[in-house]
Amino acid sequence: MTAASRSDSVRGRGQATGGRRIGFIGLGIMGSPMAGHLVAAGHEVTGYDIGPTGLEKLKAAGGSAASGVAEAVRDKDIVITMLPQDEHVEAVFADVLVHAAPGTLYIDFSTITPKTARSTAARGIEKGLRVLDAPVSGGEPGAINAVLSIMVGGNEADFAEATPIFEAVGKTIALVGPNGAGQVVKAANQLVVGGTYALVAEAILLMENLGADAEKGLDVLAGGLAGSKILELKRASMLKRDFKPGFRIDLHHKDMGIILQAARDAEVSIPMGALTAQLIAAARAMGHGSLDHSGLLKVTEALSGRES
Repeated sequence: MTAASRSDSVRGRGQATGGRRIGFIGLGIMGSPMAGHLVAAGHEVTGYDIGPTGLEKLKAAGGSAASGVAEAVRDKDIVITMLPQDEHVEAVFADVLVHAAPGTLYIDFSTITPKTARSTAARGIEKGLRVLDAPVSGGEPGAINAVLSIMVGGNEADFAEATPIFEAVGKTIALVGPNGAGQVVKAANQLVVGGTYALVAEAILLMENLGADAEKGLDVLAGGLAGSKILELKRASMLKRDFKPGFRIDLHHKDMGIILQAARDAEVSIPMGALTAQLIAAARAMGHGSLDHSGLLKVTEALSGRES
């Protein structure tokens, strides 16, 4: 069978059933609900993860569990990864290159460096795959409620084919440029998110220690020009010092490294970003890496001698 006919065969199987045959690798906090939404949308999802929890959740949702990456990838229309770091994506992608059929659409929802995303795309295209980098924003609540923001790098034809997949897990979806551009926009997103958390933390401490009602104060801020999704979703939990992780400080620390390297590569000065990176690094050094990134409030408190 030629590469072209094999590609047509792969696409045809999914279209014949009304859904697509999807291999989904990485069933963690974000990947697990995303895979479940794809099952609910009528797709045949086979998942793999190194831990059992995500696999059990996928089976309960109506998907199936693979014993390894090769089984998850083989004979699929679409292969999806949602993994923590560059090295995880690179390790899994090495197996994808071996076991995925030419013509397979590969979507990486992970947050990695633009350099790795471009390299992955080049290697995939050389092997006959179609590749999109599609990092997401919205944290665990966004994944659970299928309202993620998805910033996509790749070509228009592949983006158009992947749009039903994106619509099953997200709400705000945009093709932002060629391969790697999705990761650039995600870096910008994490820059703004980290900086906003740092400033909200300072605002909370300022109000609490100058006699203002911080809860009512944040309500006012959320309804004015200072309003943001972070104030909308996180102000109550930050006031309660409830830092149950939706997106861990450890992962944001990784993302800040991506941001600083991207700025260096572009020869762009980001002094506020560099300061935010240091605050997040301090949070890790203080033992808060497993907390939600709103836990930057604990660093702000420590700097003012008012640890909770």
